[in-house]
Amino acid sequence: MATKQHASKKHDKLFLDLVSTLAVTDPELIETCENVAFADLPSHGNLDKRTRLMAQLASMISCQALSEYRIMAGAALTAGITPVEVKEIVYQAVPYVGMAKVLDFIHATNDILKERGIGLPLPGQSTTTPEDRAERGLAVQKKIIGSDIVDQLYAASPADQLHIQHYLSANCFGDNYTRNGIDVPTRELLTLSMLVSLGGCDAQVRGHVAANINVGNDRARMIDMLTQLLPFIGYPRTLNGLRAVDEITA
Repeated sequence: MATKQHASKKHDKLFLDLVSTLAVTDPELIETCENVAFADLPSHGNLDKRTRLMAQLASMISCQALSEYRIMAGAALTAGITPVEVKEIVYQAVPYVGMAKVLDFIHATNDILKERGIGLPLPGQSTTTPEDRAERGLAVQKKIIGSDIVDQLYAASPADQLHIQHYLSANCFGDNYTRNGIDVPTRELLTLSMLVSLGGCDAQVRGHVAANINVGNDRARMIDMLTQLLPFIGYPRTLNGLRAVDEITA
């Protein structure tokens, strides 16, 4: 089967009856993109389709690719990603991308779910309380990042910035990584996807490459994930992410 035919069949299965207007106005571009996204990449590595789609959704939020996100979120639901999982991807993006940038993606997700007859709000996934979020967040942060590293971050923080470390533990980890809906190894892989896609986060990318290793995502899994982001974030950011993997796993 020709590459173009193979890619088109995978595209049609994922996106059902969706026909891009660019297929009419820019057919050569669409053919090239589809060959990469739906023929080359899915045949590479061992990343399952669910994780691939989840990482790509997370990446699109970081890239502020709202139009593409709307299309891909619908495809992800068709492919078996649950409404809770889609919502959790968006929630996971808030501490890394920022609420101001994520807000439109929350509304888009709600619109997509409503169009499919899914009632909102979805069942709650929080497992913490205002009283224990800081303690539980610090515990999961140390499990993911490493106790010694977290202790060093607290010890090295200037006194007038120490509150940020507390917010990091209670909010970024306590409010998010303790949630149900997506397991911790997958959340950490999604975080790496977001940081690489943001660009300009080299130190954080290296830190979360190490964190991925701590939670069981090995070098091969991270490379597979970054490969699946290539057509959406371009070669420079993909190569920057791969360089961080090389540095940390050397």
